[in-house]
Amino acid sequence: MGAERLSSGISPVSRVPDSSPMPAYRRDDGFDASPGHGVIGARLIGVALCALIVAAASPRSAQQGQAPVLVVETERGVFAVQTLPADAPRTVAHVIELARAGFYNGLRIHRSVPGFVVQFGDPQTRDLSKRGRWGRGLDASSGSPVGVAEITRKRKHIVGAVGLAHMGDPSRADSQIYVTLAARPDLDGQYAVFGQVVEGGEVPATLQVGDVVTRVSVRE
Repeated sequence: MGAERLSSGISPVSRVPDSSPMPAYRRDDGFDASPGHGVIGARLIGVALCALIVAAASPRSAQQGQAPVLVVETERGVFAVQTLPADAPRTVAHVIELARAGFYNGLRIHRSVPGFVVQFGDPQTRDLSKRGRWGRGLDASSGSPVGVAEITRKRKHIVGAVGLAHMGDPSRADSQIYVTLAARPDLDGQYAVFGQVVEGGEVPATLQVGDVVTRVSVRE
């Protein structure tokens, strides 16, 4: 299949990396197991184990655990998107701001291509009389683009990748969100992949043009 563009002028559930394995505690060869020191030694072991457990979580896992999650409610079901602020900080902040302002509530799906993407985020989709222009033109976004070309070259378009569409200028990416329905390596290195579907992974593929996105909320 030839390369297709994700333009805002036309455009199984992911695995969250596990924490690093906890290092095994090794008793010091000089540990005093005598009755007079056993209790103290045991307490020290407990303290040491607690410290090791806290230290075991990698910084990346902790950061992902604290990143906001977008909850997308549609008439066909709900899916959740784990945002990736470490990879696309400006894009994540922009989309979160739009979601909190209620921008996406009531919009309709304006693009659905089996094996490619499903896309939404055009305010014109609230007006059924403008269906012929959905996804196209200067009014097909919020009007406040991200402003930087935040291309995520390390993030791949696997199933459930979530990114922001644009008309050829990545810095003008704005409100149109797409979700890949299959692995699309032809899209890699061209867009800001700012999230990954982590819940309800079967829902995006069921969405059709005209389906309503009833609400997009932010889960901290």
